[in-house]
Amino acid sequence: MESYKQEFIDFMVDSEVLKFGDFTLKSGRKSPFFMNAGAYVTGTQLKKLGEYYAKSIHDHFGLDFDILFGPAYKGIPLAVTTAVAISELYGKDVRYCSNRKEVKDHGDTGILLGSKLCDGDRVVMIEDVTTSGKSIEETYPIIKAQADVEIKGLIVSLNRMEKGKTEKSALKEIEETYGFPTEAIVTMDDVKEYLYGREINGKVVIDDEIKNRIDEYYKMYGAVK
Repeated sequence: MESYKQEFIDFMVDSEVLKFGDFTLKSGRKSPFFMNAGAYVTGTQLKKLGEYYAKSIHDHFGLDFDILFGPAYKGIPLAVTTAVAISELYGKDVRYCSNRKEVKDHGDTGILLGSKLCDGDRVVMIEDVTTSGKSIEETYPIIKAQADVEIKGLIVSLNRMEKGKTEKSALKEIEETYGFPTEAIVTMDDVKEYLYGREINGKVVIDDEIKNRIDEYYKMYGAVK
């Protein structure tokens, strides 16, 4: 596993974005882990987060694209901080764009925030985590309605690796539905492998009990790979 992936897992735990315990998800599933990207709240955290996304985008998609599109609302700061990081780390200027939940009819009008989309633009979409693919269902038609763009792919921070609407993961379903690749900075397999038996701040994050609960969870909800 690349060192930046290990650092990112440490970062998620230190930032209390990734937690282990008893959680009820929006889907009703009882999960032994939970990720809340809303817990990234400081300038330092957001700067680091953008750097991890930038490195993963560079590894998976390269830098031959024009726009980072972050679906409203959580995708907006992700697109902004990652665009800054790509500029600082690789000297590549990309534009950022997002959708608005409601169309603005005065001043900076329209449904888009940030850069306009133009025919021929190559777009990488950026999100925190995708469990159902709902935000892509909502934003993909908006993007395609604005201009004839090419979607190079979707990047998320964590691949939960669990069933979506079918036996496949939400990310795999998105690939098959829309025809563009999906990637994650890390997967739950990476997380479990790295954190099992490892101490962070004096505490073992994934001990035998939590590992067993994660394994049981994936027996029920794990996606077909």
